[in-house]
Amino acid sequence: MTIALQYTNITVNDVDESLTFYRDALGLDVQNDVASGEFRWVTLGSDAQPGLGIVLSVPHAGRSRADGDAMQELLTKGVLPMLVFRSDDVDATFETVRASGAEVLQEPIDQGWGPRDCAFRDPSGNTVRIAQAPTT
Repeated sequence: MTIALQYTNITVNDVDESLTFYRDALGLDVQNDVASGEFRWVTLGSDAQPGLGIVLSVPHAGRSRADGDAMQELLTKGVLPMLVFRSDDVDATFETVRASGAEVLQEPIDQGWGPRDCAFRDPSGNTVRIAQAPTT
């Protein structure tokens, strides 16, 4: 038996604004864009990780009013789980993302536990880290 992560959801305030970060700055490709009423879910992925996607949606998409309000509060506080991407050149990726105007949380550094990584906030305040495996 094999098991693999197919996609993960990222809650954002504005799907279109977030596309400029995830698609344009990080270079992910839009794989699906599904609308239902006033909401939409946009799936992005990469040829480097076939079969794995991230889904952008707003807090109230597919949730009750109470649950959407709770998600919005967590998003506003910046306490939703972070997302960590892998890059084969974290320094070049950092420069590309920084040039997009994204908020820099941490410039690339070598971490004591192994990877070289950096961190940004997406337009909704989610923490996004980008890591590169240590060279051996």
